[in-house]
Amino acid sequence: MGNKSKDNGLNNEQRSWFERQSKKKIEEGNGGKIRNVFISFSSDDLDEVNLLRGQAKNENSNIEFNDYSLKAPFNSKDADYIKRGIREQIRQSSVTIVYLSDKTANSEWVDWEIRESIALGKGVLAMHKGDTPPKRLPKAITENNIKVLPWNQERINDAIQEKAENR
Repeated sequence: MGNKSKDNGLNNEQRSWFERQSKKKIEEGNGGKIRNVFISFSSDDLDEVNLLRGQAKNENSNIEFNDYSLKAPFNSKDADYIKRGIREQIRQSSVTIVYLSDKTANSEWVDWEIRESIALGKGVLAMHKGDTPPKRLPKAITENNIKVLPWNQERINDAIQEKAENR
């Protein structure tokens, strides 16, 4: 009959079914508008991006999205292999958020992720911390006229929703 959990007496198939039903109810309660998001960022900004991820998990925050971005770098030096893995993460998302800092323009991966997101028909939005954006932006941001917004906890859900619907 499958593996039984000692905690609740459910097998893996039953537990999976309950998890899917719970997720569906949560999404329905939010109008089904929780989006899958890929976050593109310079590896130098991991700590700040983790704060963003934490805000999305905090039940007292109004930020809601499923994070499909990379949690750890690929353990490979093979660029094609890395691109395939990142492409799959972007493919599962509806929106790419580019986290901008003074280091972002130096990242060839961020520029590639922006271009790949656009090629896959994903909405792309760029956000920066503070009042003014970095002086240098990735070329893909300027070449594709991607709107750059300040990081604003109250507006992020609206920005994600708008990009998801207008891609």
